[in-house]
Amino acid sequence: MKIYDCTTYFSEDLMLDIRFNILNESVHKFVVVESLYSHSGKKKKLNFDINNFKKFKHKIIYIVIEKEPENINLSYKDEPPSQIKRLNSLKRIEQSYEFLNEGIVDAASEDLIILSDNDEIPDLKSKQFLNCNTDNIIIFEQLFFYYKFNLLNNQIYWYGSKACKKKKLKSFSWLRNLKNKNYPFWRFDTYFTSNKITNLEIIKNGGWHFTNIKTPEDLYVKLKNFGHHNEFDDSGLTVEILKKQINNGELHYNHLADQKDPKKYSFSYKLEKVNINLLPSYLQNNFKKYKKWFS
Repeated sequence: MKIYDCTTYFSEDLMLDIRFNILNESVHKFVVVESLYSHSGKKKKLNFDINNFKKFKHKIIYIVIEKEPENINLSYKDEPPSQIKRLNSLKRIEQSYEFLNEGIVDAASEDLIILSDNDEIPDLKSKQFLNCNTDNIIIFEQLFFYYKFNLLNNQIYWYGSKACKKKKLKSFSWLRNLKNKNYPFWRFDTYFTSNKITNLEIIKNGGWHFTNIKTPEDLYVKLKNFGHHNEFDDSGLTVEILKKQINNGELHYNHLADQKDPKKYSFSYKLEKVNINLLPSYLQNNFKKYKKWFS
């Protein structure tokens, strides 16, 4: 069984460098998709340069999306309503996931396909993963770090990276949207929805989610262009506010709030500075290289 690691890309060279180095020994191919359009619909240049990752060049399958989704709503002459912005973002995100199919054309039916955002890194050396039944659907329970590699959001675990054999992959969007709960076989509702499954294995301590490891300026650009850009536009956050929050190690977004809560960005939570032994061995062994990204 070979492993195909699939992810999307905007401009996250730091995270890709770390991702490739951590997963290299376990992964057969890295599939990377980049679009000429951000999730907010802004035309952008292609940022991925395979020569920045020469060590992994022979493993990387790079795919470019050149057009907007056909069903995008561009009928508004002025600024579209927030809900339309979000719906358009979801269509662009779904398109990027489905383009990943081009990267697994040569994968065998028994090969394992892993889907993650590029800052969600599964632990492919964990004992539970190495001993799990790969005929099941796999979800990795990940430690949730913010701003710096050693600042932990200890309120929740992050269920990011998800995997299944190619023969069981209905679609990448289906895989991404699976619930992190194993439903009993007798649950009648599992027959009528595709995101509730009965053959799920959750890998405990299954990796790391390193979100928003960026300068305040780069983080602002990301938040203006990512899937929830409509919410960020309404939040009133500026580069200076983000800079203050990063320097203070304070979380600006309430991940426990209801998705419709307009106060999600009016939140302050002190992140926990933790020992680096919770991190991947690659980061522990290369602390000096990434020192600026530690608190």
